[in-house]
Amino acid sequence: MTQKRPLYILILFSFLLLLPHPFFAQLQKEIQHGILVDSGHVSRFSAQLQKETRHGVLIDSGHVSHFSAQLQKETLRYAVTDGEELWMDIYRGDSITTEPRPCLLFVFGGGFKEGERDAKGYQPYFDYFARRGFAVVSIDYRLGMKGEKAPGMFNFKPLLKAIEMAVVDLYTATGYLVDHAEELGIDPGRIIISGSSAGAITVLQADYWKRNRHPNAESLPADFRYAGVISFAGAIFSTNGTPSYLQPPAPTLFFHGSGDRLVPYNKIRLFHLGMFGSKAIAEKFKLERYPYQFYSMEKIGHEVADYPMREFLPEIEQFIRDWVFDRSRRMVDIRYEDMSRKADLTATPANYYK
Repeated sequence: MTQKRPLYILILFSFLLLLPHPFFAQLQKEIQHGILVDSGHVSRFSAQLQKETRHGVLIDSGHVSHFSAQLQKETLRYAVTDGEELWMDIYRGDSITTEPRPCLLFVFGGGFKEGERDAKGYQPYFDYFARRGFAVVSIDYRLGMKGEKAPGMFNFKPLLKAIEMAVVDLYTATGYLVDHAEELGIDPGRIIISGSSAGAITVLQADYWKRNRHPNAESLPADFRYAGVISFAGAIFSTNGTPSYLQPPAPTLFFHGSGDRLVPYNKIRLFHLGMFGSKAIAEKFKLERYPYQFYSMEKIGHEVADYPMREFLPEIEQFIRDWVFDRSRRMVDIRYEDMSRKADLTATPANYYK
């Protein structure tokens, strides 16, 4: 078993509901769902002898581990845009079910100038949720910052265009999944979007535009809503000041390093124009009483775009179960400091866009 690192954790909880102590509340929730989570290892109680189909996520009968299942990968072309073929990979476990699966739709990172949908660093994330009954979908999108200089408040148009291209492609991929939901075995009412860095910006922006009836979102059905958002070091670009929502946003899980110099942790603003990071968005959610969970990774840089997808998998699963499936109305802020982790604070727009 991996040796636990010394951690200093200060947890600040703001609740809409009166709840027991968070540790015992989580333990109670784990028992309720028949799952025991211990240091990232997940096992089923042997007392649960029948398949659990609650929420449409299959649980193998008895004590059979999910990790024994073989993954299935299917690659489909979902669009051709500006002469560029856009593909998606769909990962599924080998559980046989007639129930539609919840979908985790992922957008890779790379500053809108590079990156791959099937990069090895994302595989633990894909594997974890595919083995738990999700259809995990990772997509291509057009890279609008290729060859561009570092963005800034006086050079924001290339970045805004790149974000728009990525969001439009995400909407197109979403529309493809909705239109083909039956044949793909996906529940269109439970599509959760998740992204890393540029991908996190894309998913936050996509839900923001959809809830505000942005013209780019008109390609999706009027009654469609993303079920949840999971952002690893993301932000929202706004030309109207602090982002606000005409319709309540999807329950959102934020991870962001307080020392991030590439994607703002808080905000960079010039009059009504600005890039609003996880801290600023979470504060808006709290003000408007929208459900969310925010992991503020103290004294850590942009590496938060990556490592929570390996080291916080049970916590992410817990968020999906509680906030998305069970529709928890909690607002939770967590300040998390790992004193054994050496921070990388060198990534900046100036040295990334060379």
